[in-house]
Amino acid sequence: MAVIDYVIFILYLLGVFGVGVYHFFRNKDMEDYYVGNRSIKAPYVGLSIVATDVGGGFSIGLGGVGFLMGLSGSWLLFTGLVGAWLTAVLIIPRIKIVDASNSMLTYPDFLRHRYNNKVALVAAIISGFGYLGFTAAQMLAGATLASETILQSNPFGMDPKIFALLIIAFITIGYTVIGGLKAVIYTDAIQWCLLLGGLVFVMIPVTVFKMGGLGAIRDSLPPEFFSLTNIRPVTFFNWMITIVPIWLVAMTLYQRMYACSNVKEAKKAWYIAGIFEYPIMAFTGVFLGMCARAAFPEMQAADAELGLPRLIREMLPVGVTSIVIAAYFSAIMSTADSCLMASSGNLVTDVIERYIWKKPGMRSSVRMSMVATLVIGILAVCLAVWFTTVLDAILYAYGFLVSGLFIPTLGAYFWKRGSSTGALAGMLTGGVVNLVLVSKLLPLPGFLTRLEFDNSVYGIVLSGIVFVACSLLFPDTKQIAEVPAQVNEENSV
Repeated sequence: MAVIDYVIFILYLLGVFGVGVYHFFRNKDMEDYYVGNRSIKAPYVGLSIVATDVGGGFSIGLGGVGFLMGLSGSWLLFTGLVGAWLTAVLIIPRIKIVDASNSMLTYPDFLRHRYNNKVALVAAIISGFGYLGFTAAQMLAGATLASETILQSNPFGMDPKIFALLIIAFITIGYTVIGGLKAVIYTDAIQWCLLLGGLVFVMIPVTVFKMGGLGAIRDSLPPEFFSLTNIRPVTFFNWMITIVPIWLVAMTLYQRMYACSNVKEAKKAWYIAGIFEYPIMAFTGVFLGMCARAAFPEMQAADAELGLPRLIREMLPVGVTSIVIAAYFSAIMSTADSCLMASSGNLVTDVIERYIWKKPGMRSSVRMSMVATLVIGILAVCLAVWFTTVLDAILYAYGFLVSGLFIPTLGAYFWKRGSSTGALAGMLTGGVVNLVLVSKLLPLPGFLTRLEFDNSVYGIVLSGIVFVACSLLFPDTKQIAEVPAQVNEENSV
């Protein structure tokens, strides 16, 4: 890469860090730090949502499924559209009226309101550890991309991946620690615009031109790559059942619900996120994967996700390479910073301030949040360094989170007879079943194996059975809080 590429990339990183410094001087309390003082406008929240969801895994992973499946790989992000719009219609009107009277900061705050402290604590632990792993995965993904492109060497003689990891960690942890959620959301909005602009207006035109036009790409690929039906029904089902539920249990999304001033703004943000995920980013990502397949037909299926980095390295001219790499870094850091904030929020507000250091002063609370975010960020870096297969490990953590939390959370919104005992039993059952299946401690019977369902399906089903049974057998002895179904959309928090 040329010197100008490094200059552009460094200026971009400094600009992102500057946003965090700016908001450091504007954060006054926990509400500022974790939910942006509940006053962030819908466009910023919406872009932040899609930037977080379509992070390093999806933005690079989409290229992989495009490489393997063609346009049908776009159904992967159709799950985002479904999840976002279902949340806007069914969840936001309920959660915002509860938030209006309880000033919530985290996802477990909602479960505490609906069930009890034990359920909230278990949810906080599951969520906190899950997001610690997600943060590590995104940092490792960024380091892998950087070490293959812009940071293939360094003046210190370090391993390129380790050096890249430290650079990414320093920037991401730095602006997240000092800036809080406002810095995360505003940098996410900038980063998403950079990602989409870099791909649509730079990467795609340059790649298509250098490959000889759309006709040449079409001639290089199998006909089924241009069909939306080149996907097995079980694959589509597994994507839907394992990805859509995350919209109901993700700590990052609850923080953004709370950050919106009212229902109308929150729903608008989720509608914006959905349409950016599908069709905009869905088809952009898979098309680039198809370009990689056409450009590098010798690449093996196992290396599908390396197609995009190779396109960047070999197709783009001087000065443009850094822009596109910065775009991918944007996606990766947008997910990493949000996951870092989520894990920090679980630790501080749901564990430390409730069970260890109760009612700290306002300044102490903010400082403690910053320290917790820093410590979790360092742990995430250590995890990324220690586990070379951390991305696979995070997929397991993701399945554990959804298997354990989805059904009790769904019941919290829509089933009045759901009890605290049922919720706790459902969480533990779903999570444990998923871990047992993933670790292969107890293999599935042959007839279930042939169905090819994701392990999360079995965790969710068994969690639901246990949740319903225990709720009916062990109802709460005191009246539990109900979640209202309606709220005035203009009503401010």
